[in-house]
Amino acid sequence: MFVRSIVADAFGTNCYIVAPAVGEECLIVDPGVGVVDRVQEVLREHRLRPAAVLLTHGHLDHVYSVTPVCGGTTGAYIHTDDRYRLRDPLATMNPQLLLALEQQFGRAAAWAEPEDVVEVTGREVLELAGLQIEVAHAPGHTEGSVLFSLGGVPDGIPSEELGRTMLSGDVLFAGSIGRTDLPGGDHAAMQRSLREVVLPQPDATLVLPGHGPATTMARERVTNPYLQDLAG
Repeated sequence: MFVRSIVADAFGTNCYIVAPAVGEECLIVDPGVGVVDRVQEVLREHRLRPAAVLLTHGHLDHVYSVTPVCGGTTGAYIHTDDRYRLRDPLATMNPQLLLALEQQFGRAAAWAEPEDVVEVTGREVLELAGLQIEVAHAPGHTEGSVLFSLGGVPDGIPSEELGRTMLSGDVLFAGSIGRTDLPGGDHAAMQRSLREVVLPQPDATLVLPGHGPATTMARERVTNPYLQDLAG
């Protein structure tokens, strides 16, 4: 499986490009701030054709470039409970963070809603770009946060050690979890999601988070204090 990651220009958000192989259709996951040109470079270099944009949740740092990346022809997939965020994610963002964006990029942040938005639910299986993607609803960071899981692992990673890949958004990080003190966050819901959705994931799962380095479920199960507290 072909996987490339691009770190956004703001907030350190990971954008992923996933395809069965070079020269095929692909998925673009969480296109954040300033990634459009680099996404296009990867598509050209590896002859990839976007089939869909997947959004792990609706926070601005994960959806900022969704409309130009979709280009009016590619659908944006987001959980029903976060659908409202795509109407204007700037409206729920801290004004100080918006000002910081303007200072960094020399212009005010702007937003246009994608033309084609597809709502997904938990326990749904999507067939896109020749890939089968399992959707797991994991609220807590936002109401509609999800995990996207695929069979197989990126090229170059020993498949005898890892057999699945999970795009965890801001639910699970290496050594940490997503915050729950932003609008729509819910600590109790996050605890349930970690216990009932994250912990049951197989150890042989590669975790590609929304921020920071990749990890594995085996590693997080024994080292992540937020999971250890639940398992104890």
